Amino acid sequence: MSDSTHYDALVCGAGVGGLASARALGELGLRVLLVDRQRAPLDVAKGEVLQPGALRVLRRWGTERLLRERSAVGLDRLVVRTARGDALMALDYRQLPDGDRQLLAHDHLAILTSLADGLGPEVEIRRGVLVQEPLRDDTGRVTGLRLTQKGVSHDVRAPLVVAADGISSRLRRAVGIGGRRVDYPHRLVSLDIAGPAWRPEDFAAYLTDRGLRLAYPLPGGRVRLYLQTRSDELRGLDRGRLEEWAAQAVGEVPALHGLVPALAAAAGSRQIFSVTRFLSDRLAAPGLALVGEAAYAVHPMAAQGMNTAITSAAALAEQIGRRLGDRPAAGGPSRLDTATVDAALHAYQAERLPFLVQAAQTSGNAARMVTDLSWPGRVVGRRAVRCTGANPRLLHTVTYNMAGLGPRPLTPLDRLQQIGLLPDPRAHLVPAG
Repeated sequence: MSDSTHYDALVCGAGVGGLASARALGELGLRVLLVDRQRAPLDVAKGEVLQPGALRVLRRWGTERLLRERSAVGLDRLVVRTARGDALMALDYRQLPDGDRQLLAHDHLAILTSLADGLGPEVEIRRGVLVQEPLRDDTGRVTGLRLTQKGVSHDVRAPLVVAADGISSRLRRAVGIGGRRVDYPHRLVSLDIAGPAWRPEDFAAYLTDRGLRLAYPLPGGRVRLYLQTRSDELRGLDRGRLEEWAAQAVGEVPALHGLVPALAAAAGSRQIFSVTRFLSDRLAAPGLALVGEAAYAVHPMAAQGMNTAITSAAALAEQIGRRLGDRPAAGGPSRLDTATVDAALHAYQAERLPFLVQAAQTSGNAARMVTDLSWPGRVVGRRAVRCTGANPRLLHTVTYNMAGLGPRPLTPLDRLQQIGLLPDPRAHLVPAG
């Protein structure tokens, strides 16, 4: 059975990457079908902090305005602190160019909803739809999707397919694109703490001998708290013992003592999940583009994954828009053909893959500095935090890259200076902007 409705693009996955892709492509006047296997968006502890690079895109779409109207919290700094709260390395976003001087924090569901609310009539959303496989022509080019909804399968064709279907992407695997996936040797426990006696004023990572304690404010006077744990540490714990573990994990951090009285009430909000980093070998195959975690995933400490999904979606649409010429009329015959799409996909990969490689390195280094509990890892990580924090030039470069405004790669000499093995005579030379 085939769907006779005309579409220019099919987007698989209604997470941030899929919604951003649909929004960006719809803005070109293209007819987009967005499908997701979930019947409703999930409220999960992920993707809650927006970096300036992504906010540039969301500002253009009007999504930033929606989030601020819906009580998003503005943050000025990303800080690595001691357990007592002393700042070791502070990424001060107020030193960045005008318009890029804040992070924005909101619930993941609120971000999804705000993106969905900005979709125009060019975008159709179907939920509860399973993508069975990509459709391909005799050359192997992707030409559409085989979908199943309510037990009925049908084929839908379009010149462009966007795989935004997560780190285990079925579409990526179907077209033979590989990648490097590494599981971190720890898990994270997330708690949503309502009405605590104390709230952090920034995105704050606390260093402890038992791993990362990450806290930042959310709307409504709440705090998001992440606690690092060994992969097997919580096995077999019932709710009561898990509450005791969380209270001990927070109680060991004097700076977080104000959260302890509210922990018991937050126990029902807990989420426990593994942490993985992933980078795809390629971002495209003929007829198909990868966006979001299908292409790139990082540790939550870096606050990068959702942001690169948004900027990648915008970059893909920009490459297509450059080749479309005049804006096509929605609902009319497609202005997209295979040559146009594949030229855009080639340019998208050439532009974005080096950016993602650099972002993956920056994110991986940031996560390793605060989560590696091996003796060498702790020594090198703590040293890198302190040396970077004391070097204005390196600190500005790291801030710029973390904000998603880069890349400004660190040279091998920079890295030796970052861990204090060489002096930096240029430490005071902070770039303008």
